[in-house]
Amino acid sequence: QLQLVESGGGLVQPGGSLRLSCTASGFTLDYYAISWFRQAPGKEREGVSCISRRSSTIEYADSVKGRFTISRDNAKNTVYLQMSGLKAEDTAVYYCAAEGQPCTRFIFGITADRQYDYWGQGTQVTVSS
Repeated sequence: QLQLVESGGGLVQPGGSLRLSCTASGFTLDYYAISWFRQAPGKEREGVSCISRRSSTIEYADSVKGRFTISRDNAKNTVYLQMSGLKAEDTAVYYCAAEGQPCTRFIFGITADRQYDYWGQGTQVTVSS
């Protein structure tokens, strides 16, 4: 089965850190740019970060710049999102998605399911004291 699997979410206090992982199952991740999205209850899905196949293009939403770092290890078929300085407003379900272009869809603010080749099931991140 071809899919992306996210992990690493959980409950963390404000100011804390988490590292999310996005691992490909059934296909090779290094053919794709990988984006992270998040969706909080009652809000629209928003793009968080994107990394191209060879990490030559990296993008961040303004709301997470300086606090989140995206990276990838193609040998492990995994993309990471290191999150630090977490705030209550970072609380959301975080999803990863794959596209064949170098973060093009992410840069244009495209978030629809059908515009990406694969999506994960999501992992919950809750920032609360």
